[in-house]
Amino acid sequence: MGSVRGMTPRKRLRLPPLSRAPLAALALIWPSSALAEVCSTERPGWDGTPATAISEALFLASSLPAVLLIVATALALRFRSKWGGLAVVSGWSILITLRVFGTDPTGTRQKATIEGCIGSPTLFIALVAAICIATILYTAPTERRSND
Repeated sequence: MGSVRGMTPRKRLRLPPLSRAPLAALALIWPSSALAEVCSTERPGWDGTPATAISEALFLASSLPAVLLIVATALALRFRSKWGGLAVVSGWSILITLRVFGTDPTGTRQKATIEGCIGSPTLFIALVAAICIATILYTAPTERRSND
C-alpha cells in the first residue's frame, strides 16, 4: 500500500545496537538457580522451583525438633496436662525463635531466600500459634473459683 495524499511513509526509528558484554555481565550477576551454592547447603534436595509457603511449612514441620514437639503436644493434650502444655508451648516458642528469627552471621539464609529455595515461614508460624492457643485452652484448669 502506498502513501495516501501527501503522506510519506514513516522511517523506522533505529536504536543503537546493544553490545552483548553488558547483557552477559548482567546475566552473571543476576541471582539464578544455576549459581545457587547456598541452596545446596540450606536445602540439599532442592529441585530448582521457587519455594512456597506450604513447602516451607512442610520443611520446617518435618525437622526433628518439630516432630518431637508434635508428639509431646499430642501427649500433653491426651493426658490434659497443664504443665506438659506449658512445656510444649515453651518448646514451640523456642523453636520458632531459633529456626525463623535466629541470627545468621554468614547471611546464607538471606541469600537462599533471594535464590528462591527458602520460602516464607509465615504459614508455619501461624500453624504453631494455632497449636499453642489450642493447647493452652484445652489444658487450662476447669475449676471455677468461688467468690467467698
